[in-house]
Amino acid sequence: MGIFSRFIKKNSTPHIQPATFLNPHSTLGELDLYLITEGRHEQLWKALGAHVRRDDSNELLGTAFSVWAPNAQAVSLIGDHNFWDKNTHKMVRIGSSGIWEIFIPDIGVGTRYKFAVCGIDGRWVDHADPMSRATEIPPLTASIVEESNYVWSDSEWLNTRREFEPWRSPVSVYEVHLGSWKLGLSYRELAIELVDYVRAQGFTHVEFLPVTEHPYGPSWGYQVTSFFAPTSRFGSPDDFKFLVDALHAAGIPPCFIWTTHAKKANGCQISMVAVRI
Repeated sequence: MGIFSRFIKKNSTPHIQPATFLNPHSTLGELDLYLITEGRHEQLWKALGAHVRRDDSNELLGTAFSVWAPNAQAVSLIGDHNFWDKNTHKMVRIGSSGIWEIFIPDIGVGTRYKFAVCGIDGRWVDHADPMSRATEIPPLTASIVEESNYVWSDSEWLNTRREFEPWRSPVSVYEVHLGSWKLGLSYRELAIELVDYVRAQGFTHVEFLPVTEHPYGPSWGYQVTSFFAPTSRFGSPDDFKFLVDALHAAGIPPCFIWTTHAKKANGCQISMVAVRI
């Protein structure tokens, strides 16, 4: 019966649109769906996750949520807005893409949420949003709707970066784990103390062990739960941007070990890449 079959079920939710092209507040366009299906979408954080939607006068409309769960039988959005009840806001699957989405009016920044997923085995499991950009402070595990207001001040550094020739310049990298370098410092405090230390020691670059959100501190960040959320242990996403901005202002390019997965299968298998920004 296809995607419209949801509307004739006894427990259907009439106000939820059945597909992206009928949802004016969706973050997913035809090209997004095509690239995700092909496995070639290179900016997933713009398409999936939680995105605050505003009108032309910047008034809040609500928040659009989407997640890729191709083997799920059902997905619901749970959070502060519905008392964590999986029966209130059932998400809609977009055709055969494996993507589920929903738009909730009048909720915005600061809302805690998760995705309740009914797996192929019929069991319901609550999941944090892998594409969220903000999270609760561990050991709490909910994702948080986020909207950045940070104004970058590194245009001069970006212009200088274009002229940098690493094959002709000396490179000395200071690797650091934020959770164990001078315990207790926030991102904004690190923007002073870490930057001063690296500059005084003569390093040209900083490489951070994974800073994306992870539940277990001693893992050094290799057990990722949200790929695009800097860990909330040291401050907000905008606080993290302040740290990066301070490094740029000091002429110190930061590099990040970005872990794409960490799982146990005959030992620990970790896929990671170093990213310079």
